[in-house]
Amino acid sequence: MHFGHSPEIWTAFPELAAGALFAAGIGRDVSVESRIGKFNTTAQSRLAAGPESELPEIQAWRRAFSKMGLKPTQYRCASEQLLRRFRQDKALPRIHPLIDLCNAVSMAFAIPIAVFDVAHIADHLEVRHAGGQETYLTFAGEIEHPEAGEVIFADGADRAHARRWTNRQSGTSAVRDDTKAVLIVAEALHASAGQDVGKLMAALADELDAIWSSAPKIAVLGPASPRLEF
Repeated sequence: MHFGHSPEIWTAFPELAAGALFAAGIGRDVSVESRIGKFNTTAQSRLAAGPESELPEIQAWRRAFSKMGLKPTQYRCASEQLLRRFRQDKALPRIHPLIDLCNAVSMAFAIPIAVFDVAHIADHLEVRHAGGQETYLTFAGEIEHPEAGEVIFADGADRAHARRWTNRQSGTSAVRDDTKAVLIVAEALHASAGQDVGKLMAALADELDAIWSSAPKIAVLGPASPRLEF
């Protein structure tokens, strides 16, 4: 299997920095509360200085959504959604240890992170423009068809595992109690994106190793090396 972005995405968004991580041996029977506290503290500190909409990482994604023809305050990237809820509620609901960890890391860096159960991905996963024939399964069990030209995460069976790029993932490859192996993707577009994505992936790999004794495979992607094989 492999993950990457289409050449058209790199051309349209040359400022993109992306990190991909593959990890196996993931299980639910662990506690991450003591691990995510430091990331939540970082998020709280950043929000104390101003709302999430003023963070350069979020502003860059808002510009990208506008470029894609989407209203940024209607369709927010995943990290903005998390930070907004965290600012309002002072906490996030617990879902799964891995998701809880990735949410905390995402908020600390203000960079969207997507987590996919690779057992439910067909052949490969690519960030590309939709053709219009792809199917997307909502968490409510409904089937949608992304519009032609929409940026999606698509697999070899023309299933969309995320819509509007970093806005909304699919229920198809969501992490569940029986998830064992995952693909984790972080993407950023701000001025220091390359450096920050590298730091995020290193921090996440350290946490996965400490919690699950995993030895993740990591790649920082770009036009010259656009793919992670796993």
